[in-house]
Amino acid sequence: MSTALTSAPVLVRENTAAARIGWGRRAVYAVVIVLAFVYLLPLAVVVVNALRSTADITANGVIGLPHSFALDNFAQAWSGFCIAEHCTGIRPYMINSLMMAIPATILSTLLGAVCGYAISLWRFRGDAWAFGLVTMGVFLPEQMKLVPWVLVLRDLGLANTIGGLVFIHVVQGISFTTLFCRNYYVGIPQDLMKAAKIDGAGFFRIFWRIVLPLSPPILIVTVIWQFTGIWNEYLYGVVFTAGERQPVTAALIALAVKVSEAPQYGIQSAAVLLAAAPTLLIYLVGGKYFMRGLTAGAVK
Repeated sequence: MSTALTSAPVLVRENTAAARIGWGRRAVYAVVIVLAFVYLLPLAVVVVNALRSTADITANGVIGLPHSFALDNFAQAWSGFCIAEHCTGIRPYMINSLMMAIPATILSTLLGAVCGYAISLWRFRGDAWAFGLVTMGVFLPEQMKLVPWVLVLRDLGLANTIGGLVFIHVVQGISFTTLFCRNYYVGIPQDLMKAAKIDGAGFFRIFWRIVLPLSPPILIVTVIWQFTGIWNEYLYGVVFTAGERQPVTAALIALAVKVSEAPQYGIQSAAVLLAAAPTLLIYLVGGKYFMRGLTAGAVK
């Protein structure tokens, strides 16, 4: 009898604690749901407007459910709408962005991997200073680099070219990719390096045969990071290119100016979704690998 009386308060306290934990989880879920709703609301507005006709948007406002559908908004945005006096839609600008982002991502990732390997595993005098100078580019604002890049592109004959943008993003991206790869490579045992050197392997052979096979997690991180950043960047595209040589982000700005003169929000929303499709695809396909790569680098 006494045992039952003693255990009763304990059960009450446990039930009270469980109730508190349950309410705490509900509160967390409620906050997350509210934040997700606020965060996704602009995207939902863009998606809905991309399916609405201009007459519907004009009559019922930008925010609202569709009363009539205009599925040709995507076709118009892709190849028919006039942007900066060029009635080709965003298709050529999407091609420009692909021609810029793909090679710049590959080159900056490879160069960053080599630099990170040299600084972390192939130690030399002043390697810490070299690492500091390279990563300093991460913290420099983009605006202060505009004038130097103007001079460099002019002297190299790369002004108003896709090649000039590729060159800029490769150089700019080395800071990020070196930082990522160096922090990952410091976890590779030095014994592997010593054994390879004893066997007569040189700098690039060690990199190709030992370091690179261990690098997929961090290389996936750098590829996703670089491609997304390069695709979404518009400052250099607006400043250093013009006309049909601009990337898609610059074309969207010109489209916004055109829409402000004669509002066609359905076409504009469709163009935004088309322009965001590559980065969304990268996120959907490689998002889980991105998190795994970051976690692997942190653990090491």
